[in-house]
Amino acid sequence: MQDALIRKLESFEELTDADRAALRMFVPRVRQVGPRTDLIREGDVPGDVHLILSGYACRYKDLPDGRRQIMAYFVPGDFCDLNVFILDQMDHNIGTISPCQVVEIPRQAIEEVTTSHPRVMRALMWCALVDEAVLREWLVNIGSRQADQRIAHLFCELLLRMDAVGLVNHNSYLFPFTQTEVADSMGLSDVHVNRTLRELRRLELITLKARVLTILDVAHLKAYCGFNPNYLHLRNARWSGRRQVPWLSSVQRG
Repeated sequence: MQDALIRKLESFEELTDADRAALRMFVPRVRQVGPRTDLIREGDVPGDVHLILSGYACRYKDLPDGRRQIMAYFVPGDFCDLNVFILDQMDHNIGTISPCQVVEIPRQAIEEVTTSHPRVMRALMWCALVDEAVLREWLVNIGSRQADQRIAHLFCELLLRMDAVGLVNHNSYLFPFTQTEVADSMGLSDVHVNRTLRELRRLELITLKARVLTILDVAHLKAYCGFNPNYLHLRNARWSGRRQVPWLSSVQRG
């Protein structure tokens, strides 16, 4: 799991052994965080940078009427707030969705590694630019795609992002999200999410069992929602994962 960050960065930039060694120094202290726990809240003064090593987290805002809008998902290898320490205070929340392994990296450590390792600096710049590109695509998703296409598009995006860090097995990956969390991400109601999931199952495009999502026909699902992966800028991405992932195999056997 500690190599998730390295795998992700090498999707953007070829790293040297020295680069990888420097990145591994980020993760001597791993914190176990339970599901649906805030890592930092709106109004807090940001300090350390959060790196997700396992599990899912999200960026979200609470509205005055109690509703919530999720604006980003974080998967293993993702920084939740790479440049946020520049701000005086947080203007949003970051919280876990599933149990997570999280590393809190001091600002000084980030500055030191980027100064000494220019390839790492370029890869981290890629990360920041891709985060912005994903946000743009989510805006298009909510503003212009039909409900069923929004959810299918999310499934395709997570397939590529999880595959980039070696966590896809035969087009299956862990999917611990509740229907409410999907609804809060896609600007939909729980009822609409439930109806869409039933339709995608009926079309034999997906299965969702024991919190494992399997895309049965990647090409068809991609065409169904008009998915173009160019905004992820993953140079070595594959559509069909064929890596044997021990935790996923055990989940499927169970």
